[in-house]
Amino acid sequence: MQESQVSLNSSAVVRRWARHPRCVALARAELRKAVADWGLAKIEDAALVVLSELVTNALQHARVPPGREIETRYVQLGRGLLIEVHDAADEQPQRRVSDLDSEAGRGLALVSALAHEWGVNERGGVGKAVWAVVTTSDGDGDG
Repeated sequence: MQESQVSLNSSAVVRRWARHPRCVALARAELRKAVADWGLAKIEDAALVVLSELVTNALQHARVPPGREIETRYVQLGRGLLIEVHDAADEQPQRRVSDLDSEAGRGLALVSALAHEWGVNERGGVGKAVWAVVTTSDGDGDG
């Protein structure tokens, strides 16, 4: 499993991941470190769920040629956090309505419930960036 690292500054972390199911746990570990460094413990649980759903969606739904990586970006926004997941597929994510018994199809509903806002941006070149902003309700990120 390859991981490459690009660092923007002390309030942003960028990583590239091989398209493999293990990258979800690895990306979560990197986010956990960033959240601790930035004193955002109050939003850690929500941020980790949001990240997991976005990376999992990129793995499952981004139909791209072998060798294309997934990029994660974590950017501190005051007492909140911007999470971005970039992939090389142009297809836009769609919220689905799931049956109560279904084990799939709830990812974007969770993102919508836990994030202050979320959306999709085109990238320069191929693919897209799915992003979400997770903030504290009281403006205090420490827990």
